Amino acid sequence: MKMKLPASVKMVIDSLIARGYEAYAVGGCVRDSVLGRIPDDWDITTSAPPDQVKAIFSRTVDTGLAHGTVTVLVGSHSHEVTTYRIDGEYEDGRHPKDVLFTSNLAEDLRRRDFTINAMAYNDEEGLVDLFGGISDLQRKVIRCVGDPMERFGEDALRILRALRFSAQLGFSIDRVTMDAIVRLSPTLEKISAERIRVELTKLLLSACPEYMQAVYEAGITSVVLPEFDAMMDTPQHNPHHCYYVGEHTLESLRYVPSDPVLRWTMLLHDIGKPSCHTTDAQGVDHFKGHGLKGEKMAEMILKRLRFDNETIRQVTTLIRWHDCRMEPVGKTVRRILNKIGPDLFEKLMQVQYADAMAQSLYHREEKIQRINRVRACGEEILAKGECCSLKTMDLTGRDLIALGCPPGPRVGEYLNLALEQVLDDPGKNQKEYLIDFLRPLIDQK
Repeated sequence: MKMKLPASVKMVIDSLIARGYEAYAVGGCVRDSVLGRIPDDWDITTSAPPDQVKAIFSRTVDTGLAHGTVTVLVGSHSHEVTTYRIDGEYEDGRHPKDVLFTSNLAEDLRRRDFTINAMAYNDEEGLVDLFGGISDLQRKVIRCVGDPMERFGEDALRILRALRFSAQLGFSIDRVTMDAIVRLSPTLEKISAERIRVELTKLLLSACPEYMQAVYEAGITSVVLPEFDAMMDTPQHNPHHCYYVGEHTLESLRYVPSDPVLRWTMLLHDIGKPSCHTTDAQGVDHFKGHGLKGEKMAEMILKRLRFDNETIRQVTTLIRWHDCRMEPVGKTVRRILNKIGPDLFEKLMQVQYADAMAQSLYHREEKIQRINRVRACGEEILAKGECCSLKTMDLTGRDLIALGCPPGPRVGEYLNLALEQVLDDPGKNQKEYLIDFLRPLIDQK
């Protein structure tokens, strides 16, 4: 099998071989190349020890010398070059206690997680596939290299990686590998929140985000996202719904683009429903206040998973307002734009669309039509540059102080009163009008 290596990768491999060492492209880049996908990056494995890699190349970065990794810079490209190694004992289910360098490629490939990631390639020898990676690619199967209990026992994050690869590639998981995943899923509690977040996000951004159901069925969410399990157990006996809360959530993920904010919003948009669940005398379920409750719960979850503040802001804002059934009326839409900001308006429309599409057919057509009309109304407001916030209002706190309003909380109160006028009628966004409107209030104080 012949692969087309990028020039920078070929240069690194050829340079190492010219000095008497072995060198191969390895791992995910080989897998993706075989599948006809474009690799995100190219990693290289070699028999050369780290100090020799540094001696051969003029521009390097000490990425992880203790684990044998040096980053080689070639023009504008960078490639991690790692010495063949044998991992020592994994004492914490996360990291090997020590690393032993070896000159044997087979030993290096043997320590890798899955067969499809344990292949190597160079132009001289072609594809090195010692563990049936090509066969598993052809069968579309995720299978551990060797004993899955050992592989997952070494690094529990591999449990999530197996499911993530399954979602990304549309592959099934080998039965023995899946059995080990179910047995060892509790060991994920040893893994840092940051690593859990990265794997869950990659799965959610895949072409099959609804594969979160497999994460649930394997017992993984009970460890890394227990709030999701409560959604899977909460019914929705209501004309607007045909699924349990969790099933509705999984379905809704299919209707938003592959965007981190949107996918995490849909995953968590109904997270508040289990705690807001009530059933009336007719047996109809209700979830009053679940948007506000979900906003608070989502903030807690996202902080626990070490998300950045901006992502937390966007996701929680969208969750708070996702169930706001606004009418396509200018003053109403301007108020929503004021609450969420213009940057989130289109995302809110996408969230509401996905939410409606994952509900029953009851009034679905009307719901989608309303969303489309609201979107059109909002787009028109934004295109016209109509004022929707204090930032764009033609009146400032300094103007009020000049009128005799003492500095302090009242300035904000009066500005908000003026903004209400402008949100009702953008034509009133004129300093003279707003001063005339507020002057009697200021004077009587």
